[in-house]
Amino acid sequence: MSTTPSTASDAISLDALEERIRQTVELVARLRQEKQAALAERDAALREAAQQKQRADKLAEELEALREERRQVRARIEKLLGQIDALSNG
Repeated sequence: MSTTPSTASDAISLDALEERIRQTVELVARLRQEKQAALAERDAALREAAQQKQRADKLAEELEALREERRQVRARIEKLLGQIDALSNG
């Protein structure tokens, strides 16, 4: 009879251990899925950031071209105004 309580106790301990192992396996599987989802989100965010950087670079180039064009137009207008002033003073 002394072996029966020990055997019952061992069976309960084994059941508890099996349950903890099962929970651990489920946790690891869930964490792996979450990791994959997080990596996919990161990759998508990196791609989006790269696209936005390209767009920002393109817009910066366009802005610089427009500024240069404005400088050229201003210089031409100043030259024309100078010619008009020369005609009216002459």
